[in-house]
Amino acid sequence: MPLSVITGLACIAGGAALLAMWRAVRSRLSPEKREQRRRLDLHVHGRLGDALLTECHEDTLYYTYDVRGVHYTASQDISSLRDQLPDTPERLGGMVNMKYAAQNPANSILVCEEWSGLRAAPRPADGSVAPQGGDASAPSTKGAALANGTPLANSNGVGHEAQDSTLTQRS
Repeated sequence: MPLSVITGLACIAGGAALLAMWRAVRSRLSPEKREQRRRLDLHVHGRLGDALLTECHEDTLYYTYDVRGVHYTASQDISSLRDQLPDTPERLGGMVNMKYAAQNPANSILVCEEWSGLRAAPRPADGSVAPQGGDASAPSTKGAALANGTPLANSNGVGHEAQDSTLTQRS
């Protein structure tokens, strides 16, 4: 037998063995674990976009979004992510951030274990009540300073200090 035929058969056998191993490992994952992996993969590799949250039921969020001129309507089961949501889910309507796969924009998420695109404040981990009014997820930096008294770089609330000292009026 020629060497090229032997090499070709060895490559096919190796590929079949790798495929069998991949299927065996993949089949051991529960559907919940596969969904968690999908969410985390989208969190790490996905693109950020805007979506409109249209409905919020007990365990499902319904939303719509556009990617490259195509309109998508999607939903996400959030039963395993209840700790990422605020106490009052009815406050969640409106614009939210979402992440989607660039190769398949229909594959998208609003919430995962390490990220949330919801613009309402999530429940505090210590059980305390979140502040009312305004955007509770964005801390105020007005007049904020470090422990040594040095003002923060974005203390004017815009993200930078004014460059001309005559433009800023400090009290």
